[in-house]
Amino acid sequence: MANGGGQFSLKRRQLFAGAACVIGGMKFGSPARPGAGDEVFRSAEAIHQEQVFKANRKRVYDVLTIAEQFQKVIELSGAIQSMSLGSSPTEISREAGGSFNLFGGHILGRQIELIPNQRIVQAWRVSNWDPGVFSIAKFELTEQGDVTKLVFDHTGFPIGSGQHLAEGWTKNYWQPLNKFLA
Repeated sequence: MANGGGQFSLKRRQLFAGAACVIGGMKFGSPARPGAGDEVFRSAEAIHQEQVFKANRKRVYDVLTIAEQFQKVIELSGAIQSMSLGSSPTEISREAGGSFNLFGGHILGRQIELIPNQRIVQAWRVSNWDPGVFSIAKFELTEQGDVTKLVFDHTGFPIGSGQHLAEGWTKNYWQPLNKFLA
């Protein structure tokens, strides 16, 4: 009997210890806004999109980094008609640290990393965001036979704007880029 009671006791202790771990894990794993003294914010939006283009990755990279070519993508997007864009010309630096100005000045930023025909990483912002607010847009290009797969990740944008931005990437980048490359 004592042996049976000892086994029950051990199982009960294991049960209580397991429950304590689960409860403790729930507290630490839940997203929450930081309160006074908290230094970690655990809630954010992110966009992940994958596109396939009928072109080699050099051609896709060039369209995204040569102002004259990207201007044609802008024109195909219809953004000029649907948005009240400024009159700033399309400018795209092909050097890390250089700036870009797209959609009549509506989209602005800096090139953080440029690996020709492979990767573009940008500090990217919409002109009406609060001053100093930049997001990170990353374009990763992989050639797959006669097509290029573009894996796109966008993070760090203002909370609540994710859906609008995701739709904008599709409507103003991917769809017209497909038309341009066809």
